[in-house]
Amino acid sequence: MQAPGALGRRAVSGTLRWRAPREAANGSHMAAAIEIEGASKRFNGFLAVDSLDLAIPEGEVYGLLGPNGAGKTTTIRMILGIILPDAGRVRILGQPYDAEVRKRIGYLPEERGLYPKMKLGDQLDFIGGLDFIPRAERRRRIDEWCERFDLTSWKNHKVEELSRGMQQKVQFIATVLHDPEVLMLDEPFTGLDPVNTKLLKDIMLDFAKRGKTVILSTHRMEQVEMLCDRICLINKGRKVVDGALAEVKAQHGGRTVQVEYDGSVAVLEGHAGVERVDNYGKYAEVHLREEADTQALLASLVREVKVRRFEVMTPSINDIFIQLVGGDAPPPEPEELA
Repeated sequence: MQAPGALGRRAVSGTLRWRAPREAANGSHMAAAIEIEGASKRFNGFLAVDSLDLAIPEGEVYGLLGPNGAGKTTTIRMILGIILPDAGRVRILGQPYDAEVRKRIGYLPEERGLYPKMKLGDQLDFIGGLDFIPRAERRRRIDEWCERFDLTSWKNHKVEELSRGMQQKVQFIATVLHDPEVLMLDEPFTGLDPVNTKLLKDIMLDFAKRGKTVILSTHRMEQVEMLCDRICLINKGRKVVDGALAEVKAQHGGRTVQVEYDGSVAVLEGHAGVERVDNYGKYAEVHLREEADTQALLASLVREVKVRRFEVMTPSINDIFIQLVGGDAPPPEPEELA
């Protein structure tokens, strides 16, 4: 079992300092925290990642998305140096992956990586010691993080005595205790209540403001909407979408209309340009076919029902995910990569 954030084990000396992201004259980020060029990986003939190109800017929250088996886990493990690509290359903070780079990364895996029989405080002290954080400094950091997550009174309790949400908070603290420059978080909100979910979101955003890079892998699309500056959607090992969140939404907009009306929804369901109607009583969300004309739909509606509102909607990331992946989900990645 691997301790969270351990990555085999790093040799961390002292306090790691963050670097402000470099900016162009127009204020846009120039430096990439992660660069993947033409990376491919096969397992016994299964192509898990296929010629992937990716550039993740410094100082942003970046969403790495995709259905189960799409290649996300394989991509993350190539970034972390757990496995090597068969082709292509991966660079982290401007250099190839090596022991020095490991010191600058924090990884929160989806699965638990805690030692259940150890006390909370001892566990964090142990992990900080493996990172070579000086004892006084690591105890100060442990106290600060435990206070922030309301865990101070639980420091002398064994991990197995903690709730699932508490264990997730401990795992996150272990991930950031060495103050990494790149954070890779796989389903970080698992088990957290709304209060702690908000706290973790605020911490992630604060990390980005300080110039650190946060890579978020999750199936909770509402968190992606709230947190991410950019996203990448992977399906069947290939990049399907990559770009700024607002740009991605704009590129896939114009196919959903919200209508408030008085009358029967049958007129919507029978229109030739309508693909699907989600009826909510006095309003409906109408999903249009690619060739549909919104003005023609409006003209048809006003002849049949009283239209009180007709609005072309910006699609949610969840809608875009379903639109691009839909029933075309890939087979699972090999079991050892799950």
